[in-house]
Amino acid sequence: MFSVNAHAADSFVVKDIRVEGLQRVEPGTVFSYLPVQVGDTFNEEKSTEAIKALYSTGFFRDVQIQAQGNVLIVIVEERPTISRIEFTGMKEFDPDLVRKSLKAVGVAEARFYDKALIDKAEQELKRQYVGKGMFAAEVVATVTPLERNQVAVYFNIDEGPVAKIQEINFIGNEEFSESTLNSQMQLKTGGWLSWYSKDNQYSKQKLTADLESIRSYYLNRGYLEFVIESTQVSITPDKKGIFLTISIREGKKFTVKDVRLAGDLLGKESEFMKLITLKQGDTYSSAKLTESTKAIAEVLGTYGYAFATVNPQPDVRRDLAEVDLTLVIDPGRRIYVRQVAISGNAKTRDVVIRREMRQFESSWFDSDKIELSKKRLGRLGYFTETDIATEDVPGSPDQVDVNVKVTEKPTGAITLGAGFSSTEKLILSAGINQDNAFGTGTAIGLNMSLGKINQNLTLSNYDPYFTEEGISRYTDLYYRSSKPLYYIGDPDYQIKNVGSNIKFGVPYTEVDRVFFGTGFEAFQINTTSNTPIPYLNYAQSYGVAAPGYPATLNTYNVPVTVGWSRDGRDSALIPSEGSLEQLSGEVGTPVANMNFYRVYGQYQKYHSFSKGNILSFNGEVGYGQAYGSNPFPITKNYYVGGIGSVRGYSPGSLGPQYYNTNTGSYQPTGGQSKIVTNIEYTVPVPGSGTDKTLRAFTFIDGGNAFGQNLNLVLRYSYGLGISWISPLGPLKFSYGIPYKSQPTDNIQRLQFQVGTAF
Repeated sequence: MFSVNAHAADSFVVKDIRVEGLQRVEPGTVFSYLPVQVGDTFNEEKSTEAIKALYSTGFFRDVQIQAQGNVLIVIVEERPTISRIEFTGMKEFDPDLVRKSLKAVGVAEARFYDKALIDKAEQELKRQYVGKGMFAAEVVATVTPLERNQVAVYFNIDEGPVAKIQEINFIGNEEFSESTLNSQMQLKTGGWLSWYSKDNQYSKQKLTADLESIRSYYLNRGYLEFVIESTQVSITPDKKGIFLTISIREGKKFTVKDVRLAGDLLGKESEFMKLITLKQGDTYSSAKLTESTKAIAEVLGTYGYAFATVNPQPDVRRDLAEVDLTLVIDPGRRIYVRQVAISGNAKTRDVVIRREMRQFESSWFDSDKIELSKKRLGRLGYFTETDIATEDVPGSPDQVDVNVKVTEKPTGAITLGAGFSSTEKLILSAGINQDNAFGTGTAIGLNMSLGKINQNLTLSNYDPYFTEEGISRYTDLYYRSSKPLYYIGDPDYQIKNVGSNIKFGVPYTEVDRVFFGTGFEAFQINTTSNTPIPYLNYAQSYGVAAPGYPATLNTYNVPVTVGWSRDGRDSALIPSEGSLEQLSGEVGTPVANMNFYRVYGQYQKYHSFSKGNILSFNGEVGYGQAYGSNPFPITKNYYVGGIGSVRGYSPGSLGPQYYNTNTGSYQPTGGQSKIVTNIEYTVPVPGSGTDKTLRAFTFIDGGNAFGQNLNLVLRYSYGLGISWISPLGPLKFSYGIPYKSQPTDNIQRLQFQVGTAF
């Protein structure tokens, strides 16, 4: 409402303007909207114009204009402002996200209250619920006046049930059955797992994605002119059931008659033709065509053409059901990189990230180098996410900036705790570990544990860039005292080990590195009459422990180690593509009295499927042998069994065994050689979306440890488990079922590990 108390007969020249009734709106705001200024002639037309201008701002619910002599008086009554917006009964949506969405209709805290906008907000909320399949949802807004001309808006919501799909029908499908088309959809009519997966609950977003899946299914099988003509969503009267009817027109199945290239080919026509997977006579496939155009664009990207386009132009001959394809190539301008900008690294220093970058500033843009840089950053293990994007440089059409955005994860841990196990009883542990110390990329660690079986103190340091050329250095200093896991009945028997190692790694390609190093180890084995026979025999081979007890065996090792690794994985933390290959050798030199050699090889392969499924393979082979007069060191034996090798069997329990007369059981001694194989299929945990840190997996394991005489009989197991990248590190829980186990095997089905992928 508004009123005018100035008439045409009262026209006058305005000498002053006074505004009354303001509470929150500034006077300057009112003056900026008024079409009248001091010195203007005021009349009825100006009065009407002024009132409309002020009322249209939405700030006021009443406007009056009066004249007092030559002074114009503007009297306003402000609309109340919204102090807060609350929701009751809302479970399906995050209230904070809903508040943001309501800003689009003009309803937000600190804005002026308008009943018409509140009505729009109600409808917007209902629309969001309908999109989620909750057709019975009711939304009622309640406005409560507050002090200082403010109001609180409460949206009272009765969400009701989610409408469930009763039936899905297709009209016009002749080549493919309804069951085949239904298998391409997320939405289902329900199954025994629907209570968890909710695949029978209607969602507009899911339906849109399903229609696109069906379209892709046809286009990838030659139906070039496939069309979804209509989609009907019918709701039952109680708004709890949904009937979907999808009408389609399949069209003819087309074959490819010819494939040609056109445009600016840069003299690389033969190279581009090799990248085209659609050939003459093939059934038309949209996926293969997209794959071909993408491959050509990526190759152009390696030559600096960052914004190259490849546009397929089909020439359709309906009468023959044939199509000619012309791929028109436009490389665009050749681009070079102006600068590489890094963000998201609150802790990690820029230099740590930049030294992994293979795309350099002031050089031609290269998409392969961008991808390689992303993989190298992923292999650091410091970041949960790594994103590399390009941005145009304003005013420079031949330049781009490369923006590297990382999301850091905690790389350090301070632990102080106590634990209990059935074998070691009370275990005390403490440690300080930092994989990215002070953001420099250097790893340091100090760890200590005290238990009945094992005591350990280790100081380690790893510098991946010991030199600017990328030569790495690893050093450690340790003291270990242990009793073999299955021989803890003898209180005096134990093995002590003091040593230090230094190892260097030299890169010679982007993924290959060779290692060499040396060290010193001192072993002490204290034996008594109760010491297990394999260890007594080993001590006796050095002329110790016979005929008297107790006795002490001291052995020394000055090893030389060499190795090679090729790491082509996309991530060290959660690999999904690529492979890891390692080969290493250790020789106990004649400088000491432990004369032996060991060779170890490992191969890992990862392959990613759609929807985050990953198939991985791991294979390990270790072989050891003595040279000279002394036997192979029993302290260098391989142990197989447990979640790190063959799950379902107790840790280290596979391989050669010794019958302990004191316990009346067979107990393992480890072996000079080993074989381990693992096949694992990993899927996202249902309901976790794209979260890579929480995964479920199934597996098949095989392996064993062997004595001096190789008897290549493996133990096998299968099972399932869950892996989680927790704040404590990678955690794995597995339930393994041994296959064709032997009576002497030590079974342990439920196991867990904090550590690496396999």
